[in-house]
Amino acid sequence: MSDLNTLFEAAVANSKLLTERPDNATLLKIYALYKQATEGDNVEKKPSLTDLVARAKWDAWTKLKGTAGDAAKQQYVDLIESLRE
Repeated sequence: MSDLNTLFEAAVANSKLLTERPDNATLLKIYALYKQATEGDNVEKKPSLTDLVARAKWDAWTKLKGTAGDAAKQQYVDLIESLRE
């Protein structure tokens, strides 16, 4: 498991070094996977429909409900690696 944590931490650092900015859908997936990996299921209050960005982030994270932390970390690592290629 410590190997996965090391890979995850490296992927977090690498996510800040991407040469191209990912599209919004990919950014939401990165955000949601990170939150699921680090905090687990979303228990935050649902944002107002008028706060579009917060609502999109909340929805993306909520879709991952039930995903294990290690699975989210691995998906995050895989996604960041695919963006670096």
